[in-house]
Amino acid sequence: MEYLLSIEGRSPWGWALAPLIPLASLYGLAMRARSALYAQGLLPQHALPCRVISIGNLTVGGTGKTPVVIALATALRDRGRRVGVVSRGYKRRNADSLVEVSDGQVLRGRPRETGDEPFLIAQRCPGVPVAVGADRPRVGRHLIDRYGVDTLILDDGYQHLALQRDVNILVLDAGAPFGNGYLLPRGRLREPLASIARASAVLVTRASQTGYLDEIKSVVHAEAPAVPIWVTDFAPSAVIRVGGSATMEPSAMKGERVLALSGIGHPDSFRRLLVAAGSIVVDHCVFPDHHAYSQEDVQRVQRAAERLGVDRIVTTEKDAVKLAEFEDVQGGNGTIWAVRIDLTWLEGFEEWTRVVLQS
Repeated sequence: MEYLLSIEGRSPWGWALAPLIPLASLYGLAMRARSALYAQGLLPQHALPCRVISIGNLTVGGTGKTPVVIALATALRDRGRRVGVVSRGYKRRNADSLVEVSDGQVLRGRPRETGDEPFLIAQRCPGVPVAVGADRPRVGRHLIDRYGVDTLILDDGYQHLALQRDVNILVLDAGAPFGNGYLLPRGRLREPLASIARASAVLVTRASQTGYLDEIKSVVHAEAPAVPIWVTDFAPSAVIRVGGSATMEPSAMKGERVLALSGIGHPDSFRRLLVAAGSIVVDHCVFPDHHAYSQEDVQRVQRAAERLGVDRIVTTEKDAVKLAEFEDVQGGNGTIWAVRIDLTWLEGFEEWTRVVLQS
């Protein structure tokens, strides 16, 4: 399976993590036992009086779940469903057990309080209430009681077995579908590959960034022969000025010398997206995933842009919701622009429509 592993998994320095292999084995045993206890009904599962669709993944780090949630919430809303989104709100600073990000009309709080991904989902999906909290059955019940939600999307819910779901979508990033092949803490897998069998369907993202799609399908079919595989990609749909309302077509970046800025799980995927759009990526300012930007960070990036003489600073939508809080993200070459991406379908759209949208 070496061809399916991330660069981390093929690194000659992998031996440095070898002492963690016993811990990873114990973690795997614990996850298998936990899954079996839920499957046998020995651990309780909560059922909500609405349709529940879970979007999740097998690895820590970004796989493209957020654009999938946005596409799903938008499609269901446009079909007349009363949709709500529940998320944990990873790395949020507001420690309240339940935080409303949006009532469907008004955004509440700030990304650092709610989590950047739930805030982006609420921003991109008007008419869809979004709330965060560790007790997701309770948060889901809140949205049902307060907003009459009839379809609940559980963001990052694959391992949240305490809540029953009607559809269980497993998202795999085609660029690194199984991390480095090891379970936590040695690697990035949250569960053994056998857990693929719990999925209603596997949705592969960033398919254009790999030449090993057939091999990914083989691994999935080996673990879960009956689980359908849907194949998607991400395409830029707009370039938006951070902190403003100006919008341009993605073609505006073609031939431009840009400074990329990102704090996401797989920064290389963002760089490849920009290159595919025709940009010349002069440099890439990479911050940790879910980074809490400071004024100093912004100024340092802007100084780098000035030094390099780039045409534009370009970031991701997830980073943009946090960067918009700073007043000096606009002005000359120091203006920061965000690339909006949307889900595009390569295989399985008809089945997605039937299983997820019309059931």
